[in-house]
Amino acid sequence: MKWSVCESRSASGHHTHFAGVCIRERALISLSFGGAIGLMFLMLGCALPIYNQYWPLFVLFFYILSPIPYCIARRLVDDTDAMSNACKELAIFLTTGIVVSAFGLPIVFARAHLIEWGACALVLTGNTVIFATILGFFLVFGSNDDFSWQQW
Repeated sequence: MKWSVCESRSASGHHTHFAGVCIRERALISLSFGGAIGLMFLMLGCALPIYNQYWPLFVLFFYILSPIPYCIARRLVDDTDAMSNACKELAIFLTTGIVVSAFGLPIVFARAHLIEWGACALVLTGNTVIFATILGFFLVFGSNDDFSWQQW
């Protein structure tokens, strides 16, 4: 008897496997790898000897703040409520402002000559990877099934 790695079942009652590993677990591994790559680009933009400035680490605050408005809106609003669209739209608007600020901060630092333009490029690359990872997390684990981020 083959043991199953995946605890969650699809709508048909069967496990969704690919190469012996559940699809959700593969997604979680891929997302953690993406987060590590994004943080590596951020650290390279700070710690390389030719740059040696740690101002770009302030974008970490934006990484932490970006999912908060959407998570709060999702908890507060029922999908059947008429006002849910307005609340979710406000959350998406605030999240967009946070993401744009995360991309703008390194550019402002480079224009003010606090960091080099090469460091700015590395930080912007890291921002792209990290925010794609955060988006991927919400796309993969955002549904209301038996294994979702709402349990955490």
